[in-house]
Amino acid sequence: MTEVDWSIDAYDYELPQELIAQNPVVPRDSSHLMIVDSLTHHNCIFRDLPDLLQPGDLLVLNNTRVIPARLYGQKTTGAQVEILLLKPVENNCWLALVKPGKRFSNGTTIEFEPNSSFGFDYKLQATVLSTDRETGGRFLQFNLPQGISLINLLDQFGHVPFPPYVTDSQALTEQYQTVYGTISGAVAAPTAGLHFTDELLEKLKQKNIKLAFITLHVGLGTFRPVETEDITKHDMHYEWLEVSPLVVDKINQTKSQGGRIIAVGTTVVRALEGAALSNQNNSSKELSISPFSGYTNIFIYPGYKWQIVEGLITNFHLPRSSLLMLVSAMIGRKRLLSLYQEAIAKKYRFYSFGDAMLILPSARIN
Repeated sequence: MTEVDWSIDAYDYELPQELIAQNPVVPRDSSHLMIVDSLTHHNCIFRDLPDLLQPGDLLVLNNTRVIPARLYGQKTTGAQVEILLLKPVENNCWLALVKPGKRFSNGTTIEFEPNSSFGFDYKLQATVLSTDRETGGRFLQFNLPQGISLINLLDQFGHVPFPPYVTDSQALTEQYQTVYGTISGAVAAPTAGLHFTDELLEKLKQKNIKLAFITLHVGLGTFRPVETEDITKHDMHYEWLEVSPLVVDKINQTKSQGGRIIAVGTTVVRALEGAALSNQNNSSKELSISPFSGYTNIFIYPGYKWQIVEGLITNFHLPRSSLLMLVSAMIGRKRLLSLYQEAIAKKYRFYSFGDAMLILPSARIN
Protein backbone atom coordinates (compact mmCIF):
# COMPACT_ATOMS: atom_id res chain seq x y z
CA MET A 1 0.00 0.00 0.00
CA THR A 2 1.19 3.49 -0.89
CA GLU A 3 -0.30 6.97 -0.69
CA VAL A 4 -1.47 6.45 -4.28
CA ASP A 5 -3.96 3.90 -2.92
CA TRP A 6 -5.66 6.71 -1.03
CA SER A 7 -6.21 8.89 -4.11
CA ILE A 8 -9.62 8.79 -5.76
CA ASP A 9 -8.01 9.06 -9.19
CA ALA A 10 -6.25 5.75 -8.61
CA TYR A 11 -9.62 3.95 -8.80
CA ASP A 12 -10.59 5.11 -12.26
CA TYR A 13 -10.80 2.90 -15.34
CA GLU A 14 -12.45 3.07 -18.75
CA LEU A 15 -15.35 0.70 -19.39
CA PRO A 16 -16.97 0.33 -22.82
CA GLN A 17 -20.66 1.17 -22.56
CA GLU A 18 -21.70 -2.12 -24.15
CA LEU A 19 -20.21 -4.09 -21.23
CA ILE A 20 -22.66 -2.58 -18.72
CA ALA A 21 -25.12 -5.47 -18.36
CA GLN A 22 -28.71 -4.38 -18.97
CA ASN A 23 -30.28 -7.79 -18.38
CA PRO A 24 -29.36 -10.81 -16.26
CA VAL A 25 -28.35 -14.08 -17.85
CA VAL A 26 -30.77 -17.02 -17.75
CA PRO A 27 -30.33 -19.24 -15.85
CA ARG A 28 -28.75 -17.12 -13.13
CA ASP A 29 -25.81 -19.46 -12.53
CA SER A 30 -24.67 -19.40 -16.18
CA SER A 31 -22.79 -16.12 -15.66
CA HIS A 32 -19.01 -16.05 -16.03
CA LEU A 33 -16.86 -16.36 -12.90
CA MET A 34 -13.26 -15.21 -12.63
CA ILE A 35 -11.32 -17.24 -10.05
CA VAL A 36 -8.50 -15.41 -8.25
CA ASP A 37 -5.97 -17.23 -6.07
CA SER A 38 -2.57 -16.30 -4.65
CA LEU A 39 -0.66 -15.99 -7.91
CA THR A 40 -2.95 -16.80 -10.81
CA HIS A 41 -6.50 -16.50 -12.07
CA HIS A 42 -8.69 -18.39 -14.50
CA ASN A 43 -12.23 -18.35 -15.84
CA CYS A 44 -15.18 -20.61 -15.06
CA ILE A 45 -18.97 -20.57 -15.02
CA PHE A 46 -20.74 -19.64 -11.80
CA ARG A 47 -22.43 -23.03 -11.53
CA ASP A 48 -18.93 -24.53 -11.03
CA LEU A 49 -18.78 -22.91 -7.58
CA PRO A 50 -19.26 -26.13 -5.55
CA ASP A 51 -16.09 -27.55 -7.11
CA LEU A 52 -14.11 -24.37 -6.43
CA LEU A 53 -14.68 -24.30 -2.68
CA GLN A 54 -13.67 -26.81 -0.02
CA PRO A 55 -15.89 -29.02 2.14
CA GLY A 56 -16.23 -27.28 5.49
CA ASP A 57 -16.16 -23.77 4.02
CA LEU A 58 -18.89 -21.36 5.12
CA LEU A 59 -20.65 -19.16 2.57
CA VAL A 60 -22.28 -16.14 4.21
CA LEU A 61 -25.11 -14.57 2.21
CA ASN A 62 -27.29 -11.47 2.62
CA ASN A 63 -31.00 -12.35 2.84
CA THR A 64 -32.27 -8.79 2.41
CA ARG A 65 -35.04 -8.21 -0.11
CA VAL A 66 -35.48 -5.07 -2.23
CA ILE A 67 -38.61 -3.08 -1.45
CA PRO A 68 -40.61 -1.20 -4.12
CA ALA A 69 -38.84 1.97 -3.02
CA ARG A 70 -39.42 4.18 -6.09
CA LEU A 71 -42.67 6.13 -6.06
CA TYR A 72 -44.11 8.47 -8.67
CA GLY A 73 -46.48 11.24 -7.72
CA GLN A 74 -47.50 14.83 -8.19
CA LYS A 75 -47.85 18.04 -6.27
CA THR A 76 -51.18 19.75 -5.83
CA THR A 77 -50.13 21.97 -8.76
CA GLY A 78 -49.91 18.89 -10.98
CA ALA A 79 -46.11 18.92 -11.23
CA GLN A 80 -44.75 15.38 -11.61
CA VAL A 81 -42.22 14.17 -9.02
CA GLU A 82 -40.27 11.02 -8.18
CA ILE A 83 -38.91 9.77 -4.88
CA LEU A 84 -36.62 6.95 -3.78
CA LEU A 85 -37.23 5.81 -0.23
CA LEU A 86 -33.99 5.31 1.70
CA LYS A 87 -34.99 4.36 5.23
CA PRO A 88 -37.82 4.71 7.74
CA VAL A 89 -37.34 7.15 10.60
CA GLU A 90 -40.44 6.79 12.79
CA ASN A 91 -44.24 6.79 12.58
CA ASN A 92 -44.36 6.53 8.76
CA CYS A 93 -41.76 9.27 8.31
CA TRP A 94 -39.14 8.28 5.71
CA LEU A 95 -35.91 9.73 4.40
CA ALA A 96 -36.06 9.81 0.60
CA LEU A 97 -34.09 11.07 -2.36
CA VAL A 98 -36.28 13.36 -4.45
CA LYS A 99 -36.43 14.48 -8.06
CA PRO A 100 -36.58 17.32 -8.99
CA GLY A 101 -35.32 18.67 -5.67
CA LYS A 102 -36.51 22.26 -6.17
CA ARG A 103 -40.11 21.06 -6.07
CA PHE A 104 -39.79 19.66 -2.55
CA SER A 105 -39.87 22.70 -0.29
CA ASN A 106 -40.98 22.25 3.31
CA GLY A 107 -44.73 21.85 3.68
CA THR A 108 -45.25 20.61 0.12
CA THR A 109 -47.88 17.88 -0.21
CA ILE A 110 -47.27 15.00 -2.64
CA GLU A 111 -49.99 12.63 -3.81
CA PHE A 112 -49.19 9.15 -5.12
CA GLU A 113 -51.44 7.11 -7.40
CA PRO A 114 -51.61 3.33 -6.90
CA ASN A 115 -50.25 0.95 -9.51
CA SER A 116 -52.99 0.23 -12.03
CA SER A 117 -52.26 -3.49 -11.90
CA PHE A 118 -53.62 -3.67 -8.37
CA GLY A 119 -56.89 -1.77 -8.88
CA PHE A 120 -56.30 -0.25 -5.44
CA ASP A 121 -58.76 2.58 -4.76
CA TYR A 122 -56.68 4.69 -2.37
CA LYS A 123 -54.57 7.80 -2.74
CA LEU A 124 -51.40 8.07 -0.68
CA GLN A 125 -50.22 11.47 0.53
CA ALA A 126 -46.95 12.69 2.06
CA THR A 127 -45.82 16.07 3.39
CA VAL A 128 -42.26 17.38 3.13
CA LEU A 129 -40.96 18.06 6.64
CA SER A 130 -37.33 19.07 6.15
CA THR A 131 -34.09 18.56 4.19
CA ASP A 132 -31.41 16.09 5.26
CA ARG A 133 -28.02 17.79 4.97
CA GLU A 134 -26.04 14.57 4.70
CA THR A 135 -27.89 13.08 1.73
CA GLY A 136 -29.65 16.09 0.21
CA GLY A 137 -32.88 14.11 0.53
CA ARG A 138 -36.11 15.02 2.27
CA PHE A 139 -37.90 13.72 5.32
CA LEU A 140 -41.42 12.84 4.18
CA GLN A 141 -44.32 12.29 6.55
CA PHE A 142 -46.79 9.87 5.00
CA ASN A 143 -50.35 10.55 6.10
CA LEU A 144 -51.77 7.15 7.00
CA PRO A 145 -54.47 5.96 9.39
CA GLN A 146 -53.36 4.75 12.83
CA GLY A 147 -51.98 1.23 12.69
CA ILE A 148 -51.21 1.30 8.93
CA SER A 149 -47.54 1.09 7.91
CA LEU A 150 -46.19 2.43 4.62
CA ILE A 151 -44.10 -0.71 4.14
CA ASN A 152 -47.35 -2.68 3.82
CA LEU A 153 -48.58 -0.40 1.01
CA LEU A 154 -45.46 -0.33 -1.14
CA ASP A 155 -46.56 -3.24 -3.33
CA GLN A 156 -49.59 -1.12 -4.31
CA PHE A 157 -47.74 2.17 -4.83
CA GLY A 158 -44.05 1.50 -5.41
CA HIS A 159 -41.71 0.10 -8.03
CA VAL A 160 -38.55 -1.94 -7.46
CA PRO A 161 -35.74 0.49 -8.37
CA PHE A 162 -33.16 -0.74 -10.85
CA PRO A 163 -29.73 0.96 -10.67
CA PRO A 164 -29.34 4.20 -12.65
CA TYR A 165 -26.96 2.58 -15.17
CA VAL A 166 -29.60 -0.03 -16.09
CA THR A 167 -31.40 2.07 -18.68
CA ASP A 168 -32.62 -0.46 -21.26
CA SER A 169 -33.69 -3.59 -19.43
CA GLN A 170 -36.37 -6.20 -20.02
CA ALA A 171 -35.66 -7.82 -16.65
CA LEU A 172 -38.54 -8.72 -14.38
CA THR A 173 -38.42 -7.20 -10.92
CA GLU A 174 -38.03 -10.68 -9.42
CA GLN A 175 -34.77 -11.03 -11.35
CA TYR A 176 -33.43 -8.18 -9.23
CA GLN A 177 -34.06 -10.24 -6.08
CA THR A 178 -31.97 -13.13 -4.77
CA VAL A 179 -33.73 -16.48 -4.60
CA TYR A 180 -33.13 -16.53 -0.83
CA GLY A 181 -34.13 -12.93 -0.02
CA THR A 182 -36.74 -12.97 2.75
CA ILE A 183 -36.27 -9.82 4.86
CA SER A 184 -37.66 -6.71 3.13
CA GLY A 185 -35.84 -3.43 3.60
CA ALA A 186 -33.19 -2.83 0.91
CA VAL A 187 -33.36 -0.20 -1.83
CA ALA A 188 -30.81 -2.04 -3.98
CA ALA A 189 -30.04 -5.72 -4.40
CA PRO A 190 -26.99 -7.50 -2.94
CA THR A 191 -25.98 -8.29 -6.49
CA ALA A 192 -23.35 -10.98 -5.90
CA GLY A 193 -26.22 -13.12 -4.67
CA LEU A 194 -28.18 -12.80 -7.91
CA HIS A 195 -26.10 -15.61 -9.46
CA PHE A 196 -27.41 -18.30 -7.11
CA THR A 197 -30.22 -20.70 -7.97
CA ASP A 198 -32.04 -23.06 -5.62
CA GLU A 199 -30.33 -25.96 -7.40
CA LEU A 200 -26.88 -24.45 -6.90
CA LEU A 201 -27.54 -23.87 -3.20
CA GLU A 202 -28.54 -27.52 -2.87
CA LYS A 203 -25.35 -28.69 -4.64
CA LEU A 204 -23.27 -26.60 -2.25
CA LYS A 205 -24.93 -28.28 0.73
CA GLN A 206 -24.32 -31.71 -0.81
CA LYS A 207 -20.61 -30.82 -1.02
CA ASN A 208 -20.67 -30.00 2.74
CA ILE A 209 -20.26 -26.30 2.05
CA LYS A 210 -22.23 -24.61 4.79
CA LEU A 211 -24.53 -21.60 4.41
CA ALA A 212 -25.33 -18.77 6.80
CA PHE A 213 -27.49 -15.69 6.32
CA ILE A 214 -26.98 -12.19 7.64
CA THR A 215 -29.19 -9.20 6.87
CA LEU A 216 -27.89 -5.86 5.65
CA HIS A 217 -30.45 -3.54 4.11
CA VAL A 218 -28.60 -2.03 1.17
CA GLY A 219 -29.02 1.74 1.20
CA LEU A 220 -27.41 4.92 0.00
CA GLY A 221 -23.98 3.82 1.25
CA THR A 222 -23.75 1.28 -1.55
CA PHE A 223 -24.20 3.65 -4.49
CA ARG A 224 -23.20 7.01 -3.05
CA PRO A 225 -20.09 8.18 -4.95
CA VAL A 226 -16.77 8.86 -3.26
CA GLU A 227 -16.22 12.56 -3.88
CA THR A 228 -13.18 13.35 -1.74
CA GLU A 229 -9.75 13.43 -3.40
CA ASP A 230 -8.34 11.62 -0.36
CA ILE A 231 -10.54 8.55 0.00
CA THR A 232 -9.76 8.29 3.72
CA LYS A 233 -11.85 11.46 4.18
CA HIS A 234 -14.98 9.83 2.75
CA ASP A 235 -17.88 9.19 5.13
CA MET A 236 -20.04 6.17 4.42
CA HIS A 237 -23.79 6.37 4.91
CA TYR A 238 -25.17 4.18 7.69
CA GLU A 239 -26.90 0.91 6.78
CA TRP A 240 -28.84 -1.41 9.07
CA LEU A 241 -27.61 -4.95 9.62
CA GLU A 242 -28.15 -7.99 11.78
CA VAL A 243 -25.71 -10.81 12.51
CA SER A 244 -27.56 -13.42 14.55
CA PRO A 245 -26.18 -15.72 17.29
CA LEU A 246 -26.65 -18.65 14.87
CA VAL A 247 -24.38 -17.00 12.30
CA VAL A 248 -21.74 -16.24 14.95
CA ASP A 249 -21.84 -19.87 16.07
CA LYS A 250 -21.38 -21.09 12.49
CA ILE A 251 -18.45 -18.71 11.94
CA ASN A 252 -16.65 -19.77 15.10
CA GLN A 253 -17.32 -23.45 14.45
CA THR A 254 -16.05 -23.16 10.88
CA LYS A 255 -12.86 -21.42 11.98
CA SER A 256 -12.23 -23.95 14.77
CA GLN A 257 -12.56 -26.81 12.25
CA GLY A 258 -10.22 -25.24 9.69
CA GLY A 259 -12.92 -24.06 7.30
CA ARG A 260 -12.89 -20.72 5.53
CA ILE A 261 -15.32 -17.79 5.70
CA ILE A 262 -16.41 -16.70 2.21
CA ALA A 263 -18.59 -13.59 1.93
CA VAL A 264 -21.13 -13.44 -0.88
CA GLY A 265 -20.95 -9.77 -1.76
CA THR A 266 -19.53 -6.58 -0.33
CA THR A 267 -22.63 -6.08 1.84
CA VAL A 268 -21.80 -9.31 3.71
CA VAL A 269 -18.23 -8.07 4.14
CA ARG A 270 -19.50 -4.84 5.67
CA ALA A 271 -21.92 -6.72 7.92
CA LEU A 272 -19.36 -9.18 9.30
CA GLU A 273 -16.49 -6.73 9.60
CA GLY A 274 -18.86 -4.07 10.97
CA ALA A 275 -20.12 -6.48 13.62
CA ALA A 276 -16.54 -7.36 14.53
CA LEU A 277 -15.67 -3.68 14.82
CA SER A 278 -18.63 -3.16 17.13
CA ASN A 279 -17.40 -6.08 19.21
CA GLN A 280 -13.99 -4.42 19.53
CA ASN A 281 -15.67 -1.22 20.65
CA ASN A 282 -17.36 -3.22 23.39
CA SER A 283 -13.93 -4.39 24.58
CA SER A 284 -14.89 -8.05 24.38
CA LYS A 285 -11.88 -10.36 24.18
CA GLU A 286 -13.65 -13.72 24.16
CA LEU A 287 -14.80 -13.74 20.53
CA SER A 288 -13.69 -11.96 17.38
CA ILE A 289 -17.33 -11.49 16.44
CA SER A 290 -20.51 -11.32 18.51
CA PRO A 291 -24.18 -11.10 17.58
CA PHE A 292 -25.02 -7.58 16.45
CA SER A 293 -28.09 -5.67 15.37
CA GLY A 294 -27.81 -2.00 14.46
CA TYR A 295 -26.19 0.39 12.02
CA THR A 296 -22.74 0.44 10.48
CA ASN A 297 -20.90 2.99 8.34
CA ILE A 298 -17.70 0.95 8.08
CA PHE A 299 -15.54 1.98 5.12
CA ILE A 300 -13.00 -0.60 3.96
CA TYR A 301 -10.10 0.48 1.74
CA PRO A 302 -6.45 -0.59 1.23
CA GLY A 303 -4.62 -0.94 4.52
CA TYR A 304 -7.63 -2.44 6.29
CA LYS A 305 -6.86 -5.31 8.70
CA TRP A 306 -9.31 -8.14 8.09
CA GLN A 307 -11.04 -9.63 11.11
CA ILE A 308 -13.52 -12.24 9.82
CA VAL A 309 -13.80 -12.49 6.04
CA GLU A 310 -11.23 -14.63 4.23
CA GLY A 311 -12.65 -14.90 0.70
CA LEU A 312 -15.19 -13.04 -1.40
CA ILE A 313 -17.64 -13.50 -4.25
CA THR A 314 -18.33 -10.15 -5.87
CA ASN A 315 -19.46 -8.53 -9.10
CA PHE A 316 -17.42 -6.01 -11.11
CA HIS A 317 -17.90 -2.52 -9.70
CA LEU A 318 -18.09 1.08 -10.88
CA PRO A 319 -14.96 3.23 -11.17
CA ARG A 320 -14.18 5.45 -8.18
CA SER A 321 -16.67 3.56 -5.99
CA SER A 322 -16.32 2.50 -2.37
CA LEU A 323 -16.98 -1.08 -3.51
CA LEU A 324 -13.93 -1.02 -5.75
CA MET A 325 -11.89 0.21 -2.78
CA LEU A 326 -13.21 -2.58 -0.56
CA VAL A 327 -12.15 -5.28 -3.03
CA SER A 328 -8.80 -3.54 -3.47
CA ALA A 329 -8.28 -3.89 0.28
CA MET A 330 -8.50 -7.65 -0.18
CA ILE A 331 -6.17 -8.27 -3.14
CA GLY A 332 -4.47 -4.93 -3.81
CA ARG A 333 -5.53 -2.09 -6.07
CA LYS A 334 -3.02 -2.72 -8.86
CA ARG A 335 -3.88 -6.40 -9.13
CA LEU A 336 -7.61 -5.71 -9.07
CA LEU A 337 -7.43 -3.12 -11.84
CA SER A 338 -5.26 -5.49 -13.89
CA LEU A 339 -7.92 -8.19 -13.51
CA TYR A 340 -10.57 -5.67 -14.55
CA GLN A 341 -8.63 -4.94 -17.74
CA GLU A 342 -8.53 -8.65 -18.53
CA ALA A 343 -12.25 -8.93 -17.81
CA ILE A 344 -12.89 -6.08 -20.24
CA ALA A 345 -10.72 -7.78 -22.88
CA LYS A 346 -12.68 -11.03 -22.40
CA LYS A 347 -16.01 -9.17 -22.68
CA TYR A 348 -17.14 -9.85 -19.14
CA ARG A 349 -20.42 -8.16 -18.24
CA PHE A 350 -20.15 -5.49 -15.54
CA TYR A 351 -22.20 -4.17 -12.61
CA SER A 352 -25.45 -5.40 -11.07
CA PHE A 353 -26.65 -7.80 -13.78
CA GLY A 354 -23.10 -8.71 -14.80
CA ASP A 355 -20.57 -11.47 -14.18
CA ALA A 356 -18.72 -12.28 -10.97
CA MET A 357 -15.34 -12.84 -9.36
CA LEU A 358 -14.38 -15.39 -6.70
CA ILE A 359 -11.44 -14.25 -4.60
CA LEU A 360 -10.08 -17.29 -2.76
CA PRO A 361 -8.56 -16.86 0.73
CA SER A 362 -5.08 -17.55 -0.66
CA ALA A 363 -5.34 -14.28 -2.63
CA ARG A 364 -6.06 -12.09 0.41
CA ILE A 365 -3.09 -9.84 1.12
CA ASN A 366 -3.44 -9.55 4.93
